[in-house]
Amino acid sequence: MRKQTNLLSSAVGLGLVAGLAAGVAQADELTIATVNNGDMIIMQKLSTAWEKETGNKLNWVVLEENVLRERVTTDIATKGGQYDILTIGGYEAPIWGKAGWLTEVDDLGDDYDYADLLDPIKTGLSVDGKLYAVPFYTESSFTLYRKDLFDAAGLAMPEQPTYDQIKEFAAKLTDKSKQQYGICLRGKPGWGENMAFLGTMVNTYGGRWFDMDWKPQLTSEPWKKAIGDYVKLMTDFGPPGATANGFNENQALFSTGHCAMWIDATSAAGRVYDPKQSQVADKIAFSRAPVAETPAGSSWSWSWNLAIPQSSQKAEAAKSFLKWATSKDYVKMVGQSEGWVAVPPGTRKSTYALEEYQKAAPFAQTVLDAIMSADPSKPTKDPVPYTGVQFVAIPEFQAIGTVVGQQVASALAGQQTVDAALDAAQSQVERDMTRAGYIK
Repeated sequence: MRKQTNLLSSAVGLGLVAGLAAGVAQADELTIATVNNGDMIIMQKLSTAWEKETGNKLNWVVLEENVLRERVTTDIATKGGQYDILTIGGYEAPIWGKAGWLTEVDDLGDDYDYADLLDPIKTGLSVDGKLYAVPFYTESSFTLYRKDLFDAAGLAMPEQPTYDQIKEFAAKLTDKSKQQYGICLRGKPGWGENMAFLGTMVNTYGGRWFDMDWKPQLTSEPWKKAIGDYVKLMTDFGPPGATANGFNENQALFSTGHCAMWIDATSAAGRVYDPKQSQVADKIAFSRAPVAETPAGSSWSWSWNLAIPQSSQKAEAAKSFLKWATSKDYVKMVGQSEGWVAVPPGTRKSTYALEEYQKAAPFAQTVLDAIMSADPSKPTKDPVPYTGVQFVAIPEFQAIGTVVGQQVASALAGQQTVDAALDAAQSQVERDMTRAGYIK
């Protein structure tokens, strides 16, 4: 009987050990929230390699840009714990890191090669020397255009056009009977949608969001001139229903031959130059973002990054994915699988040393130069109390930028005048900034 008891005890003990071992080896299921941009769709497609390698599983939540920001912000601010990996911008990373909402990601290993990350991007994702997100891709802004249409019209795009020249080109290249529009620009309201582009337009027209006392400047002459020109450009020479068009919608319009010019993110280059994704891949060229009164802040500085919320209970598995998805090997995997023109731009020095990428991407050096030259610390002609080119790096800006974007979209839709839209925006932003304690 004692022998039988001992055998039973041993069996139970072995079962516990086996159970513990199974627990240690048990796969994690991670929920990742990301934006529905092309680079992230590729990441989702290729992530099966990481799943096979680690045994972990990914539950993908792929959202339109405005919806992603809303849901992720709500979840992290309330410590909801819905996501293990977040796709966030260069705006959120330092603010959320400072607030203690994100897990530090300085410990991905020596083989991750942090020194290979572009210095301005790494600095922008850090607070007090601690890194709170890793860059998936980085972008500035530039002007894409149809070289064939310019040639046929006897037009020449300068290396850096002015907005006056953009107006002239748009007028000459618009043929609405053929659904050919002189220009496509973001119209969808949102601080990271229409206001991403319009922030740079206002900057180069000599405007700024706030003066040194944090008083809004939305009714200043530069704002009125910039927004007035934007609305006229889009009304006269843009596609119909532009208030529904953000980055992805304009990319689709440009790629299918409906836009003579498109001023937007440099990250679009890899897609519109890809014959698999673009009907005009062999008919396009690019120049720098346009300028008006000043070159200051004329092109933006933005990164999409992967981060881990403090509320995640699976931080180690999440770090494994971050390391994989932002590594040198991942860049090569994308190049070999999707074509070198499609690799994520603007994050690693080594990407721009790859011979395959240099051959496939004629825009590579222009994009890198634009990213490296954007200066968030000096975004405007006049002094400002904030950093950020196309955004203001304060927690309140998400709400403020979205309110202003909605008013501008209303003017674009013809529901009110530009002056009325900016007056309403000014009043709301003054209230918000006073309530938040910025205006004394």
